[in-house]
Amino acid sequence: MIVLQQEMRFEKPLNVPKIKDVKIHSDFWSRYISLVGNVVVPYQWEILNDKIEGVEKSSAIRNFKIAAGLEQGDFYGMVFQDSDVYKWLEAASYVLEANYNEDLDRKVNEVIDLIEKAQWEDGYINTYFTIKEPQNRWTNLQECHELYCAGHLIEAAVAYYLATGNDRLLNIARKFADHINNVFGPDEGKLKGYPGHQEIELALIKLYEVTKDERYLNLARYFIEERGKEPYYFDIEWEKRGRTEHWPGLIRNFGREYAQTHLPVRKQKEAVGHAVRATYMYSAMADIARITKDEELLETCKALFKDIVTRKMYITGGIGASAHGESFSFEYDLPNDRAYAETCASVGLIFFAHRMFLVDHNSYYYDVIEQILYNNIIGSMSLDGRSYFYVNPLEVIPKACEKRWDTQHVKVPRQRWFGCACCPPNVARLLSSIGKYIYAYSENELYVNLYISNEYEVDIGENKVKIILNSDYPFGDNVLLRINVKNPLAFDLKLRIPKWCVEYKVFVNGKEENNYKKEKEYVVINKTWKNNDEIFLNLITLPKRVKSHPRVKDNIGKVAIMKGPILFCLEEVDNGPNLHELFISKDSRLEIKFEEQILNGLYVVYADGYRIDEEDFGKELYREDYEYKLLPVKLKFIPYYAWANRGKNEMRVWINEI
Repeated sequence: MIVLQQEMRFEKPLNVPKIKDVKIHSDFWSRYISLVGNVVVPYQWEILNDKIEGVEKSSAIRNFKIAAGLEQGDFYGMVFQDSDVYKWLEAASYVLEANYNEDLDRKVNEVIDLIEKAQWEDGYINTYFTIKEPQNRWTNLQECHELYCAGHLIEAAVAYYLATGNDRLLNIARKFADHINNVFGPDEGKLKGYPGHQEIELALIKLYEVTKDERYLNLARYFIEERGKEPYYFDIEWEKRGRTEHWPGLIRNFGREYAQTHLPVRKQKEAVGHAVRATYMYSAMADIARITKDEELLETCKALFKDIVTRKMYITGGIGASAHGESFSFEYDLPNDRAYAETCASVGLIFFAHRMFLVDHNSYYYDVIEQILYNNIIGSMSLDGRSYFYVNPLEVIPKACEKRWDTQHVKVPRQRWFGCACCPPNVARLLSSIGKYIYAYSENELYVNLYISNEYEVDIGENKVKIILNSDYPFGDNVLLRINVKNPLAFDLKLRIPKWCVEYKVFVNGKEENNYKKEKEYVVINKTWKNNDEIFLNLITLPKRVKSHPRVKDNIGKVAIMKGPILFCLEEVDNGPNLHELFISKDSRLEIKFEEQILNGLYVVYADGYRIDEEDFGKELYREDYEYKLLPVKLKFIPYYAWANRGKNEMRVWINEI
């Protein structure tokens, strides 16, 4: 039984919307949501079934058919190949919740049939071990991702149950979770292990919140608390299996920081190691802190979050600067051309930030979420939804990606699929669930966190409230909310003021509102709302130059261009080759303009700048008297999320300023 600590500094519990209750009609975001439902999810289904020629083979569905005894053959792919199917199922479930589709539901149930047939009598499911090494299950937690895959199955099961009310997959997942609970834990005779790749912890908490079965919360907490203790479990299991390794000389050589096992979690104050594993674990820690009112664990989460966003996060919201181990590097080490910034790591940071908001109720976390969403997340996927970045650099010279070993992890253009395909379905499940992130509420307050046009019906206390939100943010500055209630109702309306907002004004029913409080960068309007009350929020977010902390050595003397959360970049197709020879004038005005002819319409920032005159070059590689003649040019910046959609060409975020 979990014993709740005395409540100290925890805010009032908040609820998040159901996806089906938020009807998004934003011109910007509706396109992405439609793209996921109509293109991305169907495209990935074809990939998982090996029906698209000329892309990396998946065999993920076939693995389940073999494990279920429906086909003959050998396992193909990564040891965690099952997780691609589960993340697809989760994304498909969110699509179904938002807009039910009988054909998609039929496909989902085809997969559920396979999972059910592949499940062992004791509840175990994993196609790799079922097909290749049935005698070796639970013997290599460090490398073989059994608990990671189980976590993604549980998340998919919860999502499908909440979307449809059908508990078939949920029952399969519970049977598996019960098996895991019988295998692991502090009790005599159980394994004292924990996952090599964290994920199941946050999934078990979702399962607990749906079922109210405390065993799942206790197991999640056990996996978190056991991590980093001595004797070191991964050494114990390595010795037990005769020192064999799934990836010889790879994961064990990364060291204990790689999987955040170097210290017990409560003593970890710096984000280290594999960035995806870290953020999934931190997300679960934040959930546990919220549910159990664990002050110490919350303080640990705050320290880890601060370390990431103040010392280790790219301006795109990307994290994990090092290709070696897909890991965090040291503080302020954020190289642009060698950036790793894995898409999955940004997804994980959104999960972490969202959970921290639910505990701390601070706008600060949503500034980070917005920065990631508008840059690294949507920028990782092509505008047609059929190709993806695993790695998200901030500077690209295609020839360098082909010739230099230290930038070969950067693939330009986007890839149609990957041998390790964790990122594409991760983006699909995030974007298809974006409605959950717009609002949060309690019995007497409503937070508005993202200014995405939508209609939302919510129960505030015992009363139904309908919110109609229309916004041209972030390219425009205007947000209009209308409140529909049957009877007058008093509650706090909390409007987030983003950190990039230089000034703002609030109007209620046409009159400027000055009678409000400011809490944690939210405007809090407390009043009795009547039907058709209107709130107009004017957020001024001008195009601006942004500089790095001086210790980010790659960016000294350079600036980046942003408007609100939107980051802009230079591309060769607009500005010519050798982008490093361009400079932006300190005195230049930044002019934003909508260009219909670029990629079906983009906002573009123009600025005055200079290019080195190549006719002034000598033939010598080095010269004492090299002085560059500068020619005036008009610089053209497009949103970072839209780069690499017009062929293979150079790209650059940071530009020298003179």
